Amino acid sequence: MQTNTRFTATVSAIVALGGFLMGFDASVISGVVGFIETEFALSKLQVGWAVASLTLTATLGMLVSGPLSDRYGRRSVLQWAALLFLLSAIASALAPGFWTLVAARMLGGLGVGAALIVAPMYIAELSPAAVRGRMVSINQLNIVIGISAAFFSNYLILRLGQSGGSVVEQLSLGVSGWRWMLGAEALPALVYLGALRFVPESPRWLSMHGRDDEALAILARATDPVAARAALDAIPGEATNKQQGRWHELFAPAMRTVLLIGIAIAVVQQITGINAVFFYAPMIFEQSGIGTNAAFMQAVLVGLTNLVFTVVAMMLIDRIGRRPLLLAGLTGITVSMLVLAWGFSSAVYQLPGENVAELPASIVQPLQTQLGNTSFDSDREFRNAVVAIIGIEEYRQHRSALIAASAQLNPMVILVGILGFVASFAVSLGPVMWVLFSELYPNRLRGLAVSFVGLINSGVSFTVQLVFPWELENLGNATTFLLFAIFAILGLVFVATKVPETRGRTLEQLEQQLTA
Repeated sequence: MQTNTRFTATVSAIVALGGFLMGFDASVISGVVGFIETEFALSKLQVGWAVASLTLTATLGMLVSGPLSDRYGRRSVLQWAALLFLLSAIASALAPGFWTLVAARMLGGLGVGAALIVAPMYIAELSPAAVRGRMVSINQLNIVIGISAAFFSNYLILRLGQSGGSVVEQLSLGVSGWRWMLGAEALPALVYLGALRFVPESPRWLSMHGRDDEALAILARATDPVAARAALDAIPGEATNKQQGRWHELFAPAMRTVLLIGIAIAVVQQITGINAVFFYAPMIFEQSGIGTNAAFMQAVLVGLTNLVFTVVAMMLIDRIGRRPLLLAGLTGITVSMLVLAWGFSSAVYQLPGENVAELPASIVQPLQTQLGNTSFDSDREFRNAVVAIIGIEEYRQHRSALIAASAQLNPMVILVGILGFVASFAVSLGPVMWVLFSELYPNRLRGLAVSFVGLINSGVSFTVQLVFPWELENLGNATTFLLFAIFAILGLVFVATKVPETRGRTLEQLEQQLTA
């Protein structure tokens, strides 16, 4: 690795720690929802709210972080984001009730929104065109490492809580393991807050504010003196840049095409179900009847698959381009979601006596008396029949064991479908969306534009997370995943007809090509 590339990669990796915290913060809740649903006696919409509340304030964070980073600098906004992550982790772990937990999660959401917008923007503004795709993808790589770390730490804490012993009892890992799951984020948040002190400001932001000498020195470290001077000269002049971009300029005719592309990709990335999978992975795997521990273990596989295929995307994004990855990934997403819909639609649910050993007799007896060997072709019909006999509270408490005892389907089909979906997403929509966001928009409007499309992305994510438990309960597993497949097909058609290739061009060249 050349010295200049090493500098760019080092700084990008530090900045992208915000992505790690975002991924961890977003996915750690997947191991918590089952415990808080029982402890706080939550409805399905309250479960959805506990998960989606972070994304709600992330939407606000996205809306304001772009303009704030234009005014105060990219690094300053990231430092505030790191502090919010730290405070949120501590408050979530100590939350005495449901609404306190939601408030703590919402605090962290502000940091998520800021990190999602500003980190890739900063990296794109620092990186030479030849490596920009890979460098921006470091942020997505860190997001998936954070997701994997959350899945693994959840599984580890779960197993430790089941192991017994005096230390486990003293730390309340068995009773309050979910609090340790949420609090684990405090350590990387503290590291991020300290590491940002060693990161320079974005050279393009410095140039926009008339600090060309500082910008040139940083660009020279990222490339070489000659290329740095050429890059600085290509940035629109101080007089132009210091005129702050206005919201109404985003809707000017010259911005129409790039804004439409950004909005469409922002919607497709979330409406195809990625955060439903990441945030509810153990719940989905439990639906295949494998039990709680195995569900947590398979969630770890989801994180590892995401990690491996994000690295594949980083290797390919500057070689074959953004558009081919999107086309291939959306095709894979469509196929995977259809596999999941078929796998769940072929399931049969019934409660014969030999499969109910883990359930208490007080539940088994009325179920066997009233249901006998009755078979159900739908998870929704089975659940409604069981709830009518034992009540919703008993069903929630023993849901995993009930499904494990009754579900007759091939769990390998579900695992392959989920892993195929995650792999397809990780090689396409995951990293490519943020690369495109950092490339499509003019320097002067980039903060506003990325905030706007990020706001839409976060809004769709919030909706998907909020309604997913309700969809599973009221529409059933098969219909829910079929809907995701339909959305993926629509996204594939849009990419094939509307999205241009941006590989290998400087940000200023793209500005001339796409918005002139």
